[in-house]
Amino acid sequence: MTLPKPSSLSLLLLLLLGAAHAEDPYHFHTWNVKYATLSPLGTPEQVITINDQFPGPRINGTSNNNIIVNIFNHLDEPVLFTWNGIQQRKNSWQEGLPGTNCPILPGTNMTYKFQVKDQIGSYYYYPSTSLHRATGGYGPITVHSRELIPVPYDFPEAEHIALVGDWYTKPLPDLLKLLDSGRSLGRPDGVVINGKGGKMEKNPNPKEEPMFTMLPGKTYRYRFCNVGMKNSINVRFQKHAMKLVEIEGSHTVQNIYDSLDVHLGQCYSVLVTADQGPGDYYLIASTRFTKEVLTATALVRYAGGKSPPPPAMPEAPVGWGWSLNQFRSQRWNLTASAARPNPQGSYHYGKINITRTIKIVNSAGAVDGRLRYAINGMSHANPETPLKLAEYFGVADKVFKYNLIKDDPGEVPEKITVAPDVVNATYRNFVEIVFENPEKSVQTWHLAGYSFFAVAIEPGKWTPARRSNYNLLDAVSRNTIQVYPGCWAAIMLTLDNAGMWNLRAGSTERTYLGQQLYFSVLSPELSLRDEYNLPDDQLLCGIVKDMPRPKLYSI
Repeated sequence: MTLPKPSSLSLLLLLLLGAAHAEDPYHFHTWNVKYATLSPLGTPEQVITINDQFPGPRINGTSNNNIIVNIFNHLDEPVLFTWNGIQQRKNSWQEGLPGTNCPILPGTNMTYKFQVKDQIGSYYYYPSTSLHRATGGYGPITVHSRELIPVPYDFPEAEHIALVGDWYTKPLPDLLKLLDSGRSLGRPDGVVINGKGGKMEKNPNPKEEPMFTMLPGKTYRYRFCNVGMKNSINVRFQKHAMKLVEIEGSHTVQNIYDSLDVHLGQCYSVLVTADQGPGDYYLIASTRFTKEVLTATALVRYAGGKSPPPPAMPEAPVGWGWSLNQFRSQRWNLTASAARPNPQGSYHYGKINITRTIKIVNSAGAVDGRLRYAINGMSHANPETPLKLAEYFGVADKVFKYNLIKDDPGEVPEKITVAPDVVNATYRNFVEIVFENPEKSVQTWHLAGYSFFAVAIEPGKWTPARRSNYNLLDAVSRNTIQVYPGCWAAIMLTLDNAGMWNLRAGSTERTYLGQQLYFSVLSPELSLRDEYNLPDDQLLCGIVKDMPRPKLYSI
């Protein structure tokens, strides 16, 4: 039987139908995670590398792309990776934290599958198990706007990534011994930029290779992320201003800055124009709010330039008041077209009624003579069975208890309790979270699975009357916020992403010693419209390892 040839109209309809059902593009990555001997601060030490790189390879994609990362663990202990700032819509199975995933055992592999749904911006990944973050293993994630969505600036000549952060030279077992014995990690040994700790010299080495190169007259995008463990970092260039264009997935009002404070876990994008005389210049990264300032530099070279860097180094700002004013100057660009990481219309967040207020108060104390950090008097401990798996398999009552902390703790108890800390949250509620910091150091907080509106940071204690000072128009939608000593900060968000989501301190030491919790956001309908099923290849451990899998969600 001979089939009739399709008409031109039929072919057009077939093409349109195919396009309508086409999946978003896939990006595949294979990672080999190993130890290597490197010298970030000039002395050999053991560093975690990915495909023999430190920092690790860049995950680069476009909004709505699907990311597949197959990780082979060649370390001598279990490992997990988390994707700091990637929202994992309906998919906390891929969050890569001890509360959501079983670790990848030595000599085995696991595949992460997630979509950068409706996201743009600058993010990073890092190992979330043990204190592995202290030995590297981190790398950048960049997500671009789709072609048809314009960005509010001319395309730069190129992009440069600068992962900055403090660094410890002590071996991992020594760092773990400090924390497990009840002591703090103490002061870091230096600062690194992309894994290197160069210092500004009075007589620069003329053979020093540049970390970044620029063409005279051209404009470049620099993506900064603070991937450190303890300190806020200030970044600045010799003789070059920075135009801020993006913070953690949001286009911003394009203010000009001589320097920027990048707090733990935060990412910023700036535009820098090569408008000076051809030659070499330094990018400087230095610790903030520390008695002894630690500094690293990276050489920036104009192509063809032969002049050495200027001898004068631009000074970093002093005090947290300057940093607070910088936060207040950062505004969301409401006129820019872009992927919006929040529900449609939520940029009118100032008109949405608050259904719940949760106050988070950080503290430190001793439990059985050992240092612990806490939220509202509760210090989180990871159970053997990941919290999300226990909940999904219906055995949560055998692993943890919900709501061990109160929404308003009143006077935070001096005695710290150690237990898994899980807070029940109502799906799609619009909530306000207030962070109070009674301590003497700057704190940073990151919320997984969401972007929130950072509406205020102010001195003193929070009261409901302080809402009159909120920015209810153009607060930046982001995933981290800093809280200065003796201050409070407020964020607002819609809990529209079902799953088990981690709220954690930006300090690795504080997170390791309990300053974190999980929000359990369950969809009442248990539907695929709201949350994905447990993946077929998901690793199982703890008490659920040999249990039959629960009934699958359906639409």
